[in-house]
Amino acid sequence: MGYQEILQYIYNETLQLSHIGEPASYIPELRKVNPNQYGICLKTLEGKTYCVGDSQEAFAIQSIAKVFALAMAFHIKGERLWERVGVEPSGSAFNSVIQLEMEKGIPRNPLINAGALVISDILLSELDYPEEQFLKFVQELCGDSDIRYNESMAVSERENGFLNAAIANMLKYYGNIENDIERVLRFYFRQCSLTMNCQQLASAFMAFANHKKKFEYFQTSLTGSQVKRINAIMQTCGFYDEAGDFSFKVGLPGKSGVGGGIAAICPRKYAIAVWSPRLNKKGNSVMGMKALELLTTKTEESIF
Repeated sequence: MGYQEILQYIYNETLQLSHIGEPASYIPELRKVNPNQYGICLKTLEGKTYCVGDSQEAFAIQSIAKVFALAMAFHIKGERLWERVGVEPSGSAFNSVIQLEMEKGIPRNPLINAGALVISDILLSELDYPEEQFLKFVQELCGDSDIRYNESMAVSERENGFLNAAIANMLKYYGNIENDIERVLRFYFRQCSLTMNCQQLASAFMAFANHKKKFEYFQTSLTGSQVKRINAIMQTCGFYDEAGDFSFKVGLPGKSGVGGGIAAICPRKYAIAVWSPRLNKKGNSVMGMKALELLTTKTEESIF
């Protein structure tokens, strides 16, 4: 079967899970999203696009944005980045304060909330216009200038972001936040509010499937070594404390978000984005996780 037939098979097969799970409830704006929407888009390095379902419906990508912020910070800081954030799986909840305190303010990796706040702080220090430059970078990755922040989503998150504020304060206490805490939080929540559809998200992740993609924004490209390392972090840390299960069942580097999106790549072959707002207890899309498991089973294409 070709990819279109495989995606249609996966879509039909996973519809039986459409009643399982609940959308994220701790962000009021996410509660307004229709939980029954479901889309998939796969893009190959040969330039072909395959979509099913609600692949053109935009949604807040939430923690998937951490991958884009990491790419920017890694390009700017190089190996010095790892002086302020680690690369190990957390094994704890993505918003754990206990682990951060035990490890004296050095986040375990850049894809948990503490790590993403440090990355946001670094970008604030390095960029003249952080929000505008971050948005421009993602637009370039997508090849789509219509990508926007969802301002009401960002405000909703900040008004209810007490735990993230606690994490930011602890990072500041340990000297791992340089900028004003409120400024860091506002930038972080705007990143999470970035609104994209499955096709745009798959396009953006082609940069991590293709080690040779050029970035006009940077006037260069991420090196092959940097892409490899970002993919490794996605593989081991991209799914909260369910990364091991995702590696076991799917076998692709990727990143999930509590908006119900998942983006993943098969190196030098394709990038794929799946969206369904109903989440499991770990905060990952129920249908999205199953769809990607079926994809690598049917195609026999994973990194393992």
